[in-house]
Amino acid sequence: MNWLAHLRLAPAAPLVRLGNLCGDFVRGVELDALHPEIVRGVEQHRAVDRFVDAHEVTRRSRRRLLPLRFAAVLVDVFYDHFLARDWDELGDGRPLAVFTAEVYALLESHAALLPPALQRAVPVMRRQDWLLSYREVDGIDAILRRMSRRSRRAAELGDGAAALRANYSGLDSDFRALWPELVQRSPS
Repeated sequence: MNWLAHLRLAPAAPLVRLGNLCGDFVRGVELDALHPEIVRGVEQHRAVDRFVDAHEVTRRSRRRLLPLRFAAVLVDVFYDHFLARDWDELGDGRPLAVFTAEVYALLESHAALLPPALQRAVPVMRRQDWLLSYREVDGIDAILRRMSRRSRRAAELGDGAAALRANYSGLDSDFRALWPELVQRSPS
């Protein structure tokens, strides 16, 4: 799961929710230096990742994308696409734009408590509305192209939307099989 799913599965407690997003931004950060509620969210993020990574449905989704080297990353992003696309059914009862605006506001109001990498990402994330852009395949394409520019080794990600289009139905079915289990396990 990628950021939108982690935020959706998190409890409504603001710092715990933000901690669920911070999970991908704490490499090299001493967790003891973070607010305890953020650490709780990071731990929840990691628990979700362990569950998803070990699940047979996720392994099936990754096999659909072979021989792509970054299949695991792509599946995480693609699952967020399906969640965003079907937010009216799978979200928290509010429109996706309202949910994401609240997340951006939380990020800005608690910026001093966030890991430095996330602090740097927030202005661009909000300006380009990364979370809402998951809803459209073109948005996924833009996200993957941005990710691919961060590393020459990740150049393959830039063409990831083609893999989504080619495997759309199967990946959608996989997400639909996995999501109810995640919701049932979530602390929210």
